Amino acid sequence: MTHESRLQQSLRALLVSRRTAALAVQPVSDFAQFTALPAPLLSFVPWAWDSRFSCIVLHVSALAGHTQAMALHPAVSLLMTADEVAGQGVHALERVSIQGVASTPGQDSVLWQGARSSYLERFPEAEPMTELGDFRFVCITPSLARHVAGFGAARHVSAHDLIAALNPAKAE
Repeated sequence: MTHESRLQQSLRALLVSRRTAALAVQPVSDFAQFTALPAPLLSFVPWAWDSRFSCIVLHVSALAGHTQAMALHPAVSLLMTADEVAGQGVHALERVSIQGVASTPGQDSVLWQGARSSYLERFPEAEPMTELGDFRFVCITPSLARHVAGFGAARHVSAHDLIAALNPAKAE
């Protein structure tokens, strides 16, 4: 049995406990015209993990700015944080920032079916939304992460270690 470090266990616990993330994308030119400086577009998204294809799954509307941006600029970042606790400092709040590449699988492809299955396993109440024509699945393949487990406990996480933390089975 392979030993899993305390930091890897902490990362796994954080990821298992989070169902939403902040999604940062590069804005499309239509959106960028409203800002003085080109800045990332930030959204709040529910996410699921597809262990078969090792990707983070989003279900997003084609009308949303972040969906259009991911189609043009597939490099994205996701941020997940632990809950704030009243009366406790936030500077050591556990968090993970994940960098990855977004892709939109063709409808009814094997990847699309896997994404749909994984998403509905986590969010069964979203099934009616999966039938809407303007919604699509986006798969984000993680490439790197930055995990802050607390004050003075920050590290880079390889795609391999991130995927291991996201997979439901404990390290072997």
